[in-house]
Amino acid sequence: MLLAAAPTAGAQNIYKCTQGGQVAYTDHPCPNGSGELLHQADDTEVIDRYLRLGQDELAKRYAQSRHLEALYQQRVDARQQAMDEKAQRDADEAYAAQQRAEEAQQQALADQAAAQAADRDRLQAENAALRQQNADYQNQLSQPVYNAPPAYWIPPYPRRHRDHDGDHGQHPPPVSDQPIFHPCKQLAGGRTQC
Repeated sequence: MLLAAAPTAGAQNIYKCTQGGQVAYTDHPCPNGSGELLHQADDTEVIDRYLRLGQDELAKRYAQSRHLEALYQQRVDARQQAMDEKAQRDADEAYAAQQRAEEAQQQALADQAAAQAADRDRLQAENAALRQQNADYQNQLSQPVYNAPPAYWIPPYPRRHRDHDGDHGQHPPPVSDQPIFHPCKQLAGGRTQC
């Protein structure tokens, strides 16, 4: 009795039932028997459905009751092959995802190394520029600073009237209308001493 009910429960028959002016589709025969069978499930569909639901024992008994052992074995092999292919696809996808993750990590490390190298080069260039500025500054400090000292003009001695009586052989220095320049010395701190 169980075997007789099993095909009806497992089969994917499609019935069109009309009740009270409403249309319904179901996998069971219509209650009043007035429904229309739109699709009759074949043995392959029935066995596949049992296998898909994990009811392998029911699929086997269904096949044995109809002497379809070869079809059952074929469907079991096809299901196993489909499962193996799915497992292989999943493994391939997992491996590809792992490869992508490793490549992304390597790229991130390479980018980080490139950024560090660029920072190092920039710092080295800045250090070299600072060293050059320091050397230039030291060179400027070691050079003597020449500021032209100011020239002072000392007017000539005023002419004195010669007192022939008081002139005892001393002659005043010669009188010149040209200015006299006295050199000045440069002192520390930018000061000048004349």
